[in-house]
Amino acid sequence: MFNYFSVSILLLNIILLPARAQDFTINHIGPDINKPWGMDFISESEVIVTEKSGNLFRININNGEYIQVSNTPNVSSVMQGGLLDIIFDDFRIYLCYSKDTGNGAITAIDSAVLSDDKLTNLKTIFESNTSGWTDVHFGCRLEISNRKLLATLGERGNRFNAQNAEKHAGSVVRLNLDGSIPKDNPKLQGWAPEIYSIGHRNPQGMTINPFTGELWTHEHGPQGGDEINIIVPGGNYGWPLVSHGYEYGTENKVSKHNSLEGFNDPEWVWVPSIAPSGMAFYPSKNMSKKMFPELNNTLLVGSLKFRRLYVVELNDYGLPISESILIDGSIGRVRDVAVAVDGSILLLNDESSSSNPKGGLYRVSR
Repeated sequence: MFNYFSVSILLLNIILLPARAQDFTINHIGPDINKPWGMDFISESEVIVTEKSGNLFRININNGEYIQVSNTPNVSSVMQGGLLDIIFDDFRIYLCYSKDTGNGAITAIDSAVLSDDKLTNLKTIFESNTSGWTDVHFGCRLEISNRKLLATLGERGNRFNAQNAEKHAGSVVRLNLDGSIPKDNPKLQGWAPEIYSIGHRNPQGMTINPFTGELWTHEHGPQGGDEINIIVPGGNYGWPLVSHGYEYGTENKVSKHNSLEGFNDPEWVWVPSIAPSGMAFYPSKNMSKKMFPELNNTLLVGSLKFRRLYVVELNDYGLPISESILIDGSIGRVRDVAVAVDGSILLLNDESSSSNPKGGLYRVSR
């Protein structure tokens, strides 16, 4: 656990720095997409992108050519639910989405093989044991580390789910790639065996630190208290017992505790909230050149609320120390972030296909 002093220093450093010099171009690539949500590379030149309503697109980032992938799963695309994140690994696709059970929606993960622009061998490998009628806080970011699949699950609008480790809601779960349970999961007393960490509100960003192998997430707080966390197995990240956030529509803190013995403190906090979504380290592990050398040793974080791309500076120990803004409002709500092999930055905006700017994939380059 970090001490109270370290957290207070982070809060003091959360200031709005001047935007970086705009010596780059932003181009819309591929089709107009109605509320895109997640993306991953399937080659150096192609990404696969989810549309919240249930569609899937393969897009060439060099020439904008695209094909719609068929045979996607049936999703419950209501409010915050739908076809959400995607990750590609060795010809296999993993999809995280909200699924209607007839008794409320759950978060589910399917695996499939991508063959001739069609998903084949589609199989559900995980279903959350927590259903709900609220259609909010699904989480649903995916990552793969050491041949293990990790997924974030929001607490589904019931904050107390996050401290009930028998329930998947409000947790990070860790699975083998076939959906079975890894032998080295925490498996603490009273915990569902898939759970890796608990105490999360609605985590919509997750990535692996390419230098340390650590798992980083961020999550939405209410009216403040958005967090960046480094996830350790068996960790409890506090929600709602520990929070920097405020109750909606009031000036009342959710909790009187910003830090508390036995809980893992965040590495970074936003007050007020920026509504973070998507995150990527710069440079990424597979980059061949640094198109933006001034972004070396940073974390890129999308903002839905302020329609920005934030740059979180890291110190020599790899921890956040300050932030600035690279893009401010020009492409709408930033839903996901990725870094291409050539060092360019890919962004999804969470806008409709008829809005201005249009929903879809954007490339930041120079």
